[in-house]
Amino acid sequence: MENIIKDNNYFPNMLPADELAQVKYIPTIPEFVTWIGQKWADLPCLSDTVNTYTYSQVCDIMARKRALLNSIGLQKGDKVAILDNITIEAVEMFLAVTSAGYVAINLPAQLPAPAIMGCCQKFGVKVLAVGKEFMEMVKEAPCKVVPITDCADHKAPVAVVDKNDPAAIFFTGGTTGAPKGALLPHRALMRGALNGVYAPGTQLGCHRYACVLPLSHVFGLIFSTMSVLYKGAAWYSAGNTKETISKLPVIKPTMMVAVPGICEILLGLVKMYGKGFLGGCLKVIISGAANVPPKLIGEFDELGINLFAGYGMTEGANLTTGNVDVKSRPTSVGKAYPEQELKVVDGELWIRGDNLFLGYYGDPEKTAEVMTPEGWLKTGDLVRFDDNGFMYIVGRIKNLIILSNGENISPESIEEPFYKDPKLRDCLVKEEELDGRPVIAIEILPRMEEFGTDWDEIEAYFKHLVGEINATLPTTHQISKFTVRREDFKRTGAMKVSRN
Repeated sequence: MENIIKDNNYFPNMLPADELAQVKYIPTIPEFVTWIGQKWADLPCLSDTVNTYTYSQVCDIMARKRALLNSIGLQKGDKVAILDNITIEAVEMFLAVTSAGYVAINLPAQLPAPAIMGCCQKFGVKVLAVGKEFMEMVKEAPCKVVPITDCADHKAPVAVVDKNDPAAIFFTGGTTGAPKGALLPHRALMRGALNGVYAPGTQLGCHRYACVLPLSHVFGLIFSTMSVLYKGAAWYSAGNTKETISKLPVIKPTMMVAVPGICEILLGLVKMYGKGFLGGCLKVIISGAANVPPKLIGEFDELGINLFAGYGMTEGANLTTGNVDVKSRPTSVGKAYPEQELKVVDGELWIRGDNLFLGYYGDPEKTAEVMTPEGWLKTGDLVRFDDNGFMYIVGRIKNLIILSNGENISPESIEEPFYKDPKLRDCLVKEEELDGRPVIAIEILPRMEEFGTDWDEIEAYFKHLVGEINATLPTTHQISKFTVRREDFKRTGAMKVSRN
């Protein structure tokens, strides 16, 4: 009998009792929008660092955007795509679309015009809401185009939807494979948003967040935006990642959500301009979507900032596990968020709960590959749990290297000890050929600030490191070829190292 892992206490117990009593699971976005408008009415909600709008004002704008969408003649479940940077208007439009009973698709801002047209056709988009700087790109769009700033002169109420109705489509492909459209229902988005509320200490109505992640990614939309609104915090963005980071001294965030690549950038800026560059109030950064090296955790700890790690995937509404005990378990991705079931089948993590997606849009075959009839999502991630229920990522099934003797090797398991070295920024283990035979190889990206400009010295350092780690590995797992990169890896939208 398989062991099913649950933990409904680890995260809720972080909140003060009076705050925990105020937080409830709201299963649909229309109910959520109504709740935050009443609960946090006069608190600051969205800000572009120049103009700040209260929750009441934002909910009024959403109501007028709902009226605009309704006037177009859309039917429940119709698709509305959103193309903009990290803006107030993009947040308002997403919540207006989903609270009106339509399905939102946040398009990545870096998409070229042909890809935008292709997405609109593939997903049957009826309306495309577009930011000013993207209007020229969408002149040939096969659907109605409206400026994202547009509103009606009257308000429309929220729609009545079921928690299982589709709410949004997000692109997912991870570090390998072609992107797919993951269809998330209201219940999943709202479970993920609630999970993002849990953190140590006082959380409600007191925090400021700088949003530096794109809204087309679930990490940016759910954890860095919807969870922020759930707790009555103030959300700031200067329009895009670069500009928002430059405004951190003005925003003075108390908490942030960021991928490890952005955390590296923040550390570099602190070294250039001093700790004050982060605004002087930052206490917590939630990081995920890629490996969070222990060195990063240690460096932020020296600044008095807790860098907490976690694990999730688009198909599970972003948040599956989180770790606030990083000092004692720096390589763990933590414990399960509430109301989920986790189990390990042949080393692979399976999850079940109301946070799961409905399937890949228009692709029942791919959906059937990952969803069991009993409602389990097969994540494709290889994991292990320690005796206290903390989870560790071991590798990914798609990345396994199959040796000539039939043995499977996880490249991530070989990469793990390399990430403990403070002079390594990133690495990638893969199979290559050497003298006509397949071998295990590694590419290493150094932290150049730890070295001078002598590449012979850098290569000698990592040659020695490879030798040290090889001595701890079975002969079949040892690295036979290594390369020190002078340029960054190709990366995904979440800044993971791409394995393609």
